[in-house]
Amino acid sequence: MKSLKDKVIWITGASSGIGEALVYELQHHGARLILSARRQELLEQVKGNCLIEHHNNISVLNLDLANPSSLKKKTEDAINQFGRVDILINNGGISQRDSAMNTTIEVDRRIMEVNYFGSISLSKHLMPHMLQNTSGHHVIISSAVGIISTPLRSAYSASKHALHGFYDAFRAEHHKDNIKVTMVCPGYIKTNISYNALLGDGSFQNKMDEGQANGISAGTCAQRIIKAIRKEKEEVYIGGAKEVFGIYTKRLFPSLFSKLITKMKVT
Repeated sequence: MKSLKDKVIWITGASSGIGEALVYELQHHGARLILSARRQELLEQVKGNCLIEHHNNISVLNLDLANPSSLKKKTEDAINQFGRVDILINNGGISQRDSAMNTTIEVDRRIMEVNYFGSISLSKHLMPHMLQNTSGHHVIISSAVGIISTPLRSAYSASKHALHGFYDAFRAEHHKDNIKVTMVCPGYIKTNISYNALLGDGSFQNKMDEGQANGISAGTCAQRIIKAIRKEKEEVYIGGAKEVFGIYTKRLFPSLFSKLITKMKVT
């Protein structure tokens, strides 16, 4: 089993939700952490919530995944924090809660820019460094809807499906280079993702979905993600029985899934 002690792990979306939970769990594994998100003050709060004895192993680097021209420099800055990056956890992203026809193309593009282009940009900018070190691990926080699609998630599902397409090819291309890729597919996790989800006009939903409210905790999700990283799993599903059942039904019985999804409560 792969030890994470002294590994340098760069986590995007580290100011809340699954990313924040990963920080709190990973500090106990002896890893050195780079925390990234848009808001510096929230990242400093997360660092401050960690045990004082771990603070020297935690660095804060704010970035905006929607600003593509800044990401190459931010990757260089991340490498300079501890001299290397061993594991990139691409966790930053935004969700959606509206019909496809009610969602403006600008919102579609915004979600794709952050969730897809932001993630693959960091991986591409980081790859020369990892290839020079002859090792690296890209951990992508996708979603159950990266495999199945539900109503009111058209742009979000598209961005997560795109990640699977890119990273499956990426994994195959760099198999001989000792570069690992882990796709993580969470279902309902109790975070604020539904509060911050975009409606069709670009405004925030500002309420908790019933599914999120009844989901597993972010801490439990983080523990399962870390277990998958240590085992270098290629793909892992994290969530309740309903979400995992949906994934396997979609793959084995697609026609049945198409009927079931029209009756499923998704908010």
